[in-house]
Amino acid sequence: MELEIKIVKLKAPEDCNLILGQSHFIKTVEDLHEAIVNTVPQAKFGLAFGEASGDCLVRISGNDKDLEELAGLKMLEMACGHSFLIFLRNAFPINLTQRIKSVPEVVNLFCATANPVQVLIAESEQGRGIIGVIDGSKPHALETADDVTWRKNFLRDIGYKL
Repeated sequence: MELEIKIVKLKAPEDCNLILGQSHFIKTVEDLHEAIVNTVPQAKFGLAFGEASGDCLVRISGNDKDLEELAGLKMLEMACGHSFLIFLRNAFPINLTQRIKSVPEVVNLFCATANPVQVLIAESEQGRGIIGVIDGSKPHALETADDVTWRKNFLRDIGYKL
């Protein structure tokens, strides 16, 4: 038996974030769509789900045609069953990750980010699966007192802290 490791690069469009996860049922598409619009109604998004049985199609939904197409094409490039990809605009993942985790079909989130992502994929004779992600760049130093001040101010400037 042979196993090959592949890398698929994901980059969210400008002013977008992405959420990559794993789930287990065709109903994922509709339930994730509903979770997003019921939690952040102004969000624009495209989502794709890779089936792992039956027709093994990439199922697509959303309310932004460009983001739907991008999610579908990237999911097809990853070709990993029982996984989903969401490209998100006008909302941040922090607003949605807990709601997405509560969708009954969702079993795992790999990342939620605006950073460039490399998806590590294992391929065997049976198929493909996500084994992890590289999210952004590696840290290179400890924060200084000035960095702490900047971080705290930034969180307040964008409305996440009082």
